[in-house]
Amino acid sequence: MPVVINNQTYYRTSERDYYEVLGIEPIASAEEIRVAYHKLAFQCHPDRNHKGKEAHNKMQEINEAYAILSDPIKRKEYDLPRGYGSIVPKFRKGSKVKISVNYPSPYSGYTGVVDKEPDKDTFRFWYMVSIESKGLTARFAEEELEEPDD
Repeated sequence: MPVVINNQTYYRTSERDYYEVLGIEPIASAEEIRVAYHKLAFQCHPDRNHKGKEAHNKMQEINEAYAILSDPIKRKEYDLPRGYGSIVPKFRKGSKVKISVNYPSPYSGYTGVVDKEPDKDTFRFWYMVSIESKGLTARFAEEELEEPDD
């Protein structure tokens, strides 16, 4: 059964849930997804197992699951129809947030404060964040923000 994300069709090699494929919970962090993928890729790699087609299919299934779950936008689009997506916003008005360094933004790494309650569209929550050190307010998607280190 194909999965369509961002107008791109992914043909699933397995009907198994991607979280089940990687052996993780739907609430797993990006780091937990990465660790689970690397562990399974090491264990199941065809060059290591010499099981031919079976090992190749297993590795393809693991790669497919990781490709979707490691990308925050694809993951959210995968999660929503299955009821895994966040229904409540991660941050509220007045929350201190950090703009993630994993996104191509001129404000990556800066810390700010959420100015108002987030807006929700079909796939994500949007936040207006005031970045005091820059003297500006900008709009960010939820996956672009993270808890500050301090």
